[in-house]
Amino acid sequence: MNTSVVIVCAGNSTRMGGVNKILLPLGDRLVIGVTMQAFQKCESVSEIVIVARESDIPAIKAEAEAAGITKLAACTTGGKTRQESVINGIKMISKDSQLVAVHDGARPLVKPEHIEKVIKDASVFGGATLGVPVKDTIKTVDDGLITDTPPRSSLYITQTPQIFKRNLYFEGIDFALEHGLDFTDDCQLVEAIGGKVAMTTGDYTNIKITTPEDIKLAEVLMKL
Repeated sequence: MNTSVVIVCAGNSTRMGGVNKILLPLGDRLVIGVTMQAFQKCESVSEIVIVARESDIPAIKAEAEAAGITKLAACTTGGKTRQESVINGIKMISKDSQLVAVHDGARPLVKPEHIEKVIKDASVFGGATLGVPVKDTIKTVDDGLITDTPPRSSLYITQTPQIFKRNLYFEGIDFALEHGLDFTDDCQLVEAIGGKVAMTTGDYTNIKITTPEDIKLAEVLMKL
């Protein structure tokens, strides 16, 4: 399927002490370079759009060139919220795109074979996201007291990429804008209009880098 990928990396990196995590070294590349390389290797991916802070765009473009990324179509700036940032990226994708994928720039260890699995599931169901089953017992808590223990068998940790048929995703964006809704998860856009989203099982190495310790963990995971 002809898939456009929007990689979102416009956050403030407050938990990294203000250092932009996507520009930190990881192996022989920077974090964003490793992330882009995963999508570069996917036959189903036709283009990559980066959403980032304006000040970081020159460094991202330089890293793309150094990492051999030929599918980078555009870079644009982020908005005040994640949803606004994604929409800014969506505006830059090709009109020929059949599927839209949204991925966190700080998830560099996503595997190309898992990306292709999500693309395949999205083409069948309309939407799909990568994720893994919850390992721990989860409690719901209200005012400091446990109110429920949901069955672990039905709980998943949601990752990215999250991929949707173009028309379905655009319908979700329109619905959110019309109703003043601001979601932190792209699946919620499609869920809000009654669309189906498949959970595609990936693995636990697809971590999101949010703290300095995560970089060290990612370096170890890359060697497995």
